[in-house]
Amino acid sequence: MARHIKQPTVIPAPGNPPKIIREFFGHVNSEDGAVSIAHMQSPAGWSEPAQTPEFDEYTLVLKGCLQVETRHETIQVRAGEAIHTAAGEWIRYSTPEEATEYVAVCLPAFHPDTVHREV
Repeated sequence: MARHIKQPTVIPAPGNPPKIIREFFGHVNSEDGAVSIAHMQSPAGWSEPAQTPEFDEYTLVLKGCLQVETRHETIQVRAGEAIHTAAGEWIRYSTPEEATEYVAVCLPAFHPDTVHREV
């Protein structure tokens, strides 16, 4: 059965300055634990704490540049590019250069209890 999502839920985001998360599918907006799909907008200079999530994350950058830091490298993912980070991998996301817009898909769905952010 088709499921039409008419609008996302805006979810508070960690990091400084704050980014905007608009969740279309996931635990909050669609009560779906299998997948989360969110539209993100982060300002220039944004960064969040490092994390070791229990889910895979697939990210497509629409505008700007998302910096993805792992234990082994720092990757600049620019508009029109994508990145996959695996469950259990230490990662830190930021947008140091410019305001950035991207779509994140998490399998299984993102949940605060399974992201394991550093304090």
